[in-house]
Amino acid sequence: MSEKIPKPENEQIAIRKQKLKNLTDAGINAYGAKFTGTTSSVAAIASYDESIEKQELRVAGRVMTMRVMGKALFATIQDEEGRIQIYAKRDAMDQDEFNRMKKADIGDIIGVDGELFKTQKDEITVRTATYQVLAKALRPLPEKFHGLKDVETRYRQRYLDLISNDESRKVFRQRAQIISAMREYLENDKYMEVETPMMHPIPGGASARPFVTHYNALDQEMFMRIAPELYLKMLLVGGFERVFEINRNFRNEGVSKQHNPEFTAIEAYQAYGDCSTMMDLMQGILRHCAQKVIGTLQIKHSDDKIIDLEKDFRQVTHHDLMCEHTVENWFEISDEERAKIGREMGCTIMPSWTEEEITEEIYSKKIEPTLIQPTFVTRLPVHMVPLAKRCEDNPELVDVFELVCDGKELAPGYSELNDPIEQRKRLLAQFERAKGTEEEDSGRIDESFLTALEHGMPPAGGMGMGVDRLVMMLTGAPTIRDVILFPQLKNL
Repeated sequence: MSEKIPKPENEQIAIRKQKLKNLTDAGINAYGAKFTGTTSSVAAIASYDESIEKQELRVAGRVMTMRVMGKALFATIQDEEGRIQIYAKRDAMDQDEFNRMKKADIGDIIGVDGELFKTQKDEITVRTATYQVLAKALRPLPEKFHGLKDVETRYRQRYLDLISNDESRKVFRQRAQIISAMREYLENDKYMEVETPMMHPIPGGASARPFVTHYNALDQEMFMRIAPELYLKMLLVGGFERVFEINRNFRNEGVSKQHNPEFTAIEAYQAYGDCSTMMDLMQGILRHCAQKVIGTLQIKHSDDKIIDLEKDFRQVTHHDLMCEHTVENWFEISDEERAKIGREMGCTIMPSWTEEEITEEIYSKKIEPTLIQPTFVTRLPVHMVPLAKRCEDNPELVDVFELVCDGKELAPGYSELNDPIEQRKRLLAQFERAKGTEEEDSGRIDESFLTALEHGMPPAGGMGMGVDRLVMMLTGAPTIRDVILFPQLKNL
């Protein structure tokens, strides 16, 4: 028997449009009204009971397979939870309806009333009594749509990816569950969820190049939020002692496996806490999410790597990590020696770079990617974190952590700086460093924040975590685009 050659897409669309016309001419609405009272595919299969003589139900979903055998047909429909087989026989239903059902296309959304039975191959199936077309698909699914692999199509037409890939649907269900579990954990710990502005008169709370917009009603330049930190701290000034926000941030920067210009983060602040308070909070959130959503604290990735969230997370200072991976006296040698070591490690080091720039390049490119198990990197240089308190025993360092896991930074946490005079000095220094760079806008001084601090903010701990990266780590997704439903892509 010769293999059937698929028709060109435009011809397939023409045929489907003709089928739509035939339905319309027969007085049938191919984009029907509500179809309620359905049972999901998974629930229907689970409910099958051989002792019940006539187990009636209705199901709905997208046609994924269709086999017509003269006076009978088998099809598979897919809903949000899974798939179920349906069976139709001309003698058991209206003949015109059966003939229309035979002409259904892969991709059509249909509704079926019938009863459950088990086939000779022991597959639980719905024997069709009546059938309705609920949405006629005019475009065919892509060739080899089962397990769609084409990356461009998966990201640009996410709906096709979700139709075709069980694993993709699973990841996005888990993403929703992870966010729900984070919210549950924080609320149980007496944190209050809040909302702060997404358009700011001054971009602050982080160093990043912002997206700029214009507010016509006020005739003023505005910036899309790069971080909610300053507003959340104002709430601590106002008397709320535990607050968190699950937020969307926007940074006008590059796209990579770990970066998307629009991303989701969670930030939490606790009055009268500190950096160690946030470490405990972070470990609690991660373990709760892993146990509740993934079902284990041993997170397995496709490359046989296992992330262990059960053991206490390692704590190591930034200083010790640098000396461990370079030379013991890294912070005592000259910039020329540092540059030479960096180049030998495979880093690109510009001749004009300072100790700070060389150190950051080596840390981010050669050290951070090696930190697979959860690691709190602590006591960073003061210039790196202008919103955190200095360490009491060393004013050149700040009392912070960066949680690194699977080679990626997941979350920073601070003992928050609440001295308004020191804060102003630090922000001014940041502004001077940012001049002439792409981050110059985010270096502006936010006087409203400093005014709030001058009214008195309690000592506090704060943390922010990238939700997209957390989902990557817990699900084993290799790229951030696999955990964002509609990632940013360049126009075709």
